[in-house]
Amino acid sequence: MALFLFGAISVQAQDDHENMMKLLGIKSLRPGPSGDEKAPNHANYDTSLANPYPNLPDVLTLKSGKKVTTAAMWWDQRRPEIVEDFEREIYGRVPAHVPGVTWTTKISEREFLGFTPVIAKQLEGHVDNSSYPGIEVNIKMTLVLPANAKGPVPLLMLFGRSALPAPNQPPAEDMEKINAAIKQLLEKDHPELQAIFDKYPAYNPIAVQTPVFPPPRPVGDPPAAQQLIADGWGYILLDPNSIQADNGAGLTKGIIGLCNKGQFRKPDDWGALRAWAWGAARALDYLEANEPMVDSKHVGIEGVSRYGKAALVTLAFEPRFAMGLIGSSGEGGAKLNRRNWGEAVESLTGGEYYWMAGNFMKYGASDAVFGAKTAGDLPVDSHELIALCAPRLCFVSYGVPEQGDAKWLDHQGSYMATVAAGVVYKLVGMHDLGVSNDYHTERMPPVNTGLLDGQLAWRQHDGGHTDAPNIKYFIAWVDTNILWKH
Repeated sequence: MALFLFGAISVQAQDDHENMMKLLGIKSLRPGPSGDEKAPNHANYDTSLANPYPNLPDVLTLKSGKKVTTAAMWWDQRRPEIVEDFEREIYGRVPAHVPGVTWTTKISEREFLGFTPVIAKQLEGHVDNSSYPGIEVNIKMTLVLPANAKGPVPLLMLFGRSALPAPNQPPAEDMEKINAAIKQLLEKDHPELQAIFDKYPAYNPIAVQTPVFPPPRPVGDPPAAQQLIADGWGYILLDPNSIQADNGAGLTKGIIGLCNKGQFRKPDDWGALRAWAWGAARALDYLEANEPMVDSKHVGIEGVSRYGKAALVTLAFEPRFAMGLIGSSGEGGAKLNRRNWGEAVESLTGGEYYWMAGNFMKYGASDAVFGAKTAGDLPVDSHELIALCAPRLCFVSYGVPEQGDAKWLDHQGSYMATVAAGVVYKLVGMHDLGVSNDYHTERMPPVNTGLLDGQLAWRQHDGGHTDAPNIKYFIAWVDTNILWKH
């Protein structure tokens, strides 16, 4: 067994990785490239070597070889073929009978976000674990809606830590009662503290916060949440790690482990990206059933980096999401797998394999019962994942390497995928980027030049590994497309 595959991976994760290799008949995997450009095995950044498999699978050709010429052929024949390939080989299948989710409101209160009053709720979705009580899954999310909305509002669901924007604090008189009670309890258990409290009578264990004028806001755009609320949107913060851990050791826990009753995965079982997408769909279930002030027909999904990958997977597989902001997603997201630039298929087959279906590991195999496979053997590529989002709104966002959005992410390869996906948007009656669909020759537009006239959009901002500089463009772009304003 090639020990370099595992490095600091935990023993449990190593066991899962080894078990999958055994199931697939893989004897060894090619090592992934190093992100250190000075390392001998560094990733390729030579444009002459970037396209070893220059021709992508044709998104509009059936497996039979017949060309797809109508929207009906896309929906009835070609799209199901692509979905099947992605589920079997790339991201895995959601089990047929995933347990249900029961949502509970833990906190609901009026707060302010900036100067706008909001209703903020912390919610928890308990997954029924009666079939395997040894594993509990409690999905954590925060819902924030403008308090004075005149009607249902669009909403953006962001993958991230679930937290209230500005939790209310008790008034000063109540804080005095709380501090008095705390002092009394402390003196009872620790009598020696009474002398200290007598010496410092104004001291309180919990400081009473007095209102102060906020400091001037830093130069630049307000935070994404504030921009959304100011424009009349709502938002959700959905914690991916409460659905499925972001590591290999977690594959026998979380929603994947619960469905498998604590056992290892099968080769076409789902990975973490698909599990996070499943959790987002369950949050959307909650909105549809319980939140009349949310326009559930106009809910979007957002994420950056690994969560950008998850956001794209969510938008591709869950047709109820109306839009997506896909931030700096790289390999496993918008980046073409076939490109030899930066992060590679081998980076995931030997590293973050838990994001993907077990079958994906085959494409990093150097020695196996089936021989060797490479990215060129993949039946689908990321342009087809983006195409699955049509006709819904898909905004692909990147920053620049100079500010920390590393070359590793392959901005040009992601642009090529977006260009190639455009033929499907046009086939189903939408507008794409407004450039040719020749991914061989198209080059990215200048930084800060958005291609935002269609339902498929691209913008590379001049910031780092974030989509924050593109939030205002995304909001305006969606507003124009859905014309929702009351």
